[in-house]
Amino acid sequence: MTDVYSSMVQNAVAAIVFAFIGVLLFILAFMLFDKLTPGSLWKELIEDQNTALGVLMGAVAIALAIIIAAAVH
Repeated sequence: MTDVYSSMVQNAVAAIVFAFIGVLLFILAFMLFDKLTPGSLWKELIEDQNTALGVLMGAVAIALAIIIAAAVH
């Protein structure tokens, strides 16, 4: 019975670590995308309310999440 709990704890810790790594990679990739594009993405999104850019960044966020999830899995 102790082996079952030990395995569950190890799996939970691994899930937390991989989730943290995934979120960190997502943030870094998003920041890199922001640096590689001309202008300020945040100014365009917040101040100018550029809907097309918002849709594009949403698609980039989904794509990054799928790639990171596949890599972590």
